[in-house]
Amino acid sequence: MSDDNVNRDKEPSQTSSLHWYALRTKSRHEKLVRDQLDKQGIEPLLPTVKRLSQWKDRKKEIEIPLFSGYCFVRFSQQEKAPVQQTTGVVEIVGSGSRPEAIPEQEIDALRRLMTSVLPYDPHPYLHEGMKVEVVRGPLQGVLGILMRKEKRHRLVIGVHLIQQAAAVEIDVNDVVPV
Repeated sequence: MSDDNVNRDKEPSQTSSLHWYALRTKSRHEKLVRDQLDKQGIEPLLPTVKRLSQWKDRKKEIEIPLFSGYCFVRFSQQEKAPVQQTTGVVEIVGSGSRPEAIPEQEIDALRRLMTSVLPYDPHPYLHEGMKVEVVRGPLQGVLGILMRKEKRHRLVIGVHLIQQAAAVEIDVNDVVPV
């Protein structure tokens, strides 16, 4: 169901009380959850990426969720129970037992990414001050603190070495959060 169909079915006051939430799904149930929510008239969003999968006898391009185990959904508090009861839904992500809404601009950013021609892939969530480990290259296994992100695909990390710190530029794809 398109955005227009979903919003057309809702009253204006209902549309303003709609918020985006993240659903944690059972393994490999993201598409099932998306399809079931769509059939119920509840707006889902499942960002996907295309991958080339190879079997013994053939290769095939398949579409997989960008964020494995998660699907986004826009609903009001009145629709919380049907969302929770959807087959494949484990929980609505939040703090404690209370669902936490996702800012509209983050969903808009994902939508823009999905409609762009730019290639994109899942990537570990990194932020400044985070402990990271180098997983490739000559510094593989070194632990450090992410000092700042700069330039395209480049990071500067601090490495504690004999009670000293050193900074090194390293490719963003070569570090993971610890």
